[in-house]
Amino acid sequence: MVQKAKILLVDDRPENLLALEAILSALDQTLVRASSGEEALKALLTDDFAVILLDVQMPGMDGFETAAHIKRRERTRDIPIIFLTAINHGPHHTFRGYAAGAVDYISKPFDPWVLRAKVSVFVELYMKNCQLREQAALLRLQLEGGGKAAGGEAKESAGLLAELSARLAAVEEQAEALSKQLSDESTDAAAVATAAHLERKLTGLRRALDALEPGTSGGQPAVN
Repeated sequence: MVQKAKILLVDDRPENLLALEAILSALDQTLVRASSGEEALKALLTDDFAVILLDVQMPGMDGFETAAHIKRRERTRDIPIIFLTAINHGPHHTFRGYAAGAVDYISKPFDPWVLRAKVSVFVELYMKNCQLREQAALLRLQLEGGGKAAGGEAKESAGLLAELSARLAAVEEQAEALSKQLSDESTDAAAVATAAHLERKLTGLRRALDALEPGTSGGQPAVN
């Protein structure tokens, strides 16, 4: 059974959290509430999340400060953050959101379909990343035991590695085409930031698979 991804919803207003849950329930993932920045940071200490929906205007620790703490932690710095705000303060306010590490910045009231679609992209990326990490770890164990394994098992491991590499190559090609399209069309900063985040993830996965090649040194692969 495939484990569900966790989505962190951070807002000090219960009615806003309820609305987010109603919108995202169709994704059939695990939705985790946090009513403050402090509560969000506490949740991030123990659980892994696919994406964080973070309200900007909260009493005490606001969204920008919360995001800064998230990005300073090695464990959480790569988690995508989507900022939600009820007030549009103009380009400077939006730039501050991206500078704080957000991959997107959405003003309320937002289109439920658009928000759900954006979140689903990061959920899918997270799930693929988890699957490849698990497969990479399994292949590492199989390849390290290759000297003791029968020839058939070694061939099977090599075949699985080749299949994973081919699948990743297809995703890399799609990501490259997407980045070129975004560049040509001068799309908004949110889309460009999302594409850049995807490329960083793919680069990490490629390094992990390359590290699994027989004869490669350097220890365990790191998939961020």
